[in-house]
Amino acid sequence: MSLLVVGTVAFDAIETPFGKTDKIVGGAASYIALASSYFYKHLSLVSVVGDDFPASFLDTLKSKGVDLTGLQIKKGEKSFFWRGRYHNDMNSRDTLDTQLNVLESFDPIVPDNCKEVDFLMLGNLMPLVQQKVLDQLTKRPKLIVLDTMNFWMDIAMDELMKTLAQIDVLTINDSEARQLSGEYSLVKAAQKILAMGPKVLVIKKGEHGALLFNKEEVFFAPALPLEDVFDPTGAGDSFAGGFIGYLAKTQDISFENMKRAIIFGSAMASFTVEKFGTERLLNLTDKDVQDRVQEFIDLVQFDISLV
Repeated sequence: MSLLVVGTVAFDAIETPFGKTDKIVGGAASYIALASSYFYKHLSLVSVVGDDFPASFLDTLKSKGVDLTGLQIKKGEKSFFWRGRYHNDMNSRDTLDTQLNVLESFDPIVPDNCKEVDFLMLGNLMPLVQQKVLDQLTKRPKLIVLDTMNFWMDIAMDELMKTLAQIDVLTINDSEARQLSGEYSLVKAAQKILAMGPKVLVIKKGEHGALLFNKEEVFFAPALPLEDVFDPTGAGDSFAGGFIGYLAKTQDISFENMKRAIIFGSAMASFTVEKFGTERLLNLTDKDVQDRVQEFIDLVQFDISLV
């Protein structure tokens, strides 16, 4: 059994009402891999960095069981870099600088030992790159999860639609669901998106929780109320990592088990926002994760009589 994560390993520089950072490690695949590693150890990564990327972080990924055979390190080139500033509500942000660098010409190479994986997590990337990964697989995975964003809907909708037709689960936020579907109602939006190919849709609503849809059912999971949110960057990716990591661990892709996976994903996202970048995810213990999941359970548990 195995899990393949595809996405960016990159640098971020972040400004929030709580402070700012210089260049720190970020990228969708970094968060996904770290979050997944708390549940599942047979994990491989496909991505690209420049030779400016810190070897210490790559060593940390290896120490958590992440196989980096599929990570390309481009000599003499720079890693992808994003700088952003969050507004006071911590839900909206401005992009101040984007430097594609090695990502501009990224041609993913799936290692031979990953061409028959059981679980595939396609992190937010150009749909064409996501498609190239799918084309290299020799067997369809048990589950394919894809994350995308409004930027690709703006500039690469045709390629995105082709990729959506081949996946099992799509994870996007509420504004992206509305843009993709053309519907304001998230229930109507979900049904339109499910008709595009995915069997299951996860709509992330940040501090307002997450919705899980298939064609017949809807499930809602709350977000954990937190006193302080320092940095929401990577929360959605950590959510996706916890979600697919739990599914890989349990080897159960039923809708009922996806409900549980949503809670584990939400728990990992709640850790991420407590510190800048990947810092909070680096040193969690199993007890930390178990206690946080219990907080979610306690949050929604109640007795009621309908008599």
